[in-house]
Amino acid sequence: MPAQSQPRPLSRPEVAVLAVLPGPDAVLLVRRANPPDAGLWGFPGGRIERGETMAEAARRELREETGLIATPVRVLTALDVLDSDPAGTLRHHFVLVAMLMQAPQGHPRAGDDATEAAWIAYADLPTLELSADVADLALSARSEIYAPGEGTVRPPTDRP
Repeated sequence: MPAQSQPRPLSRPEVAVLAVLPGPDAVLLVRRANPPDAGLWGFPGGRIERGETMAEAARRELREETGLIATPVRVLTALDVLDSDPAGTLRHHFVLVAMLMQAPQGHPRAGDDATEAAWIAYADLPTLELSADVADLALSARSEIYAPGEGTVRPPTDRP
């Protein structure tokens, strides 16, 4: 009888992007269809493909998951996501690069591995089941683009 195959151990983290698209009153989120965050609301995103820049990956993932087209502005931050099984064995380690996006074109519709895509009011974020760090990152992204309380677009900065 052949031995059961064991999952291949992770040799290194996988790099993925998040397309963070804030509006003045709401942020674009998708409900994830697949693990590790199936059923939770989060930013559109996924793995960076070989030869693809972070900006290209963010633009592609946003289009695939929501049907929207937007312009990448800059990297907001990077996050570690560690997913372990109940016994504590590491299943996945992702480094997520959050890319600030702006100037969306189109209307959100769920696609690819999203079951829903919608503009979610910032005030409603505490009432939703969110992936880790989504609310904080959404508010941070909003303050990067919009002047506080005004809904007006901030002028670009020379920050990388």
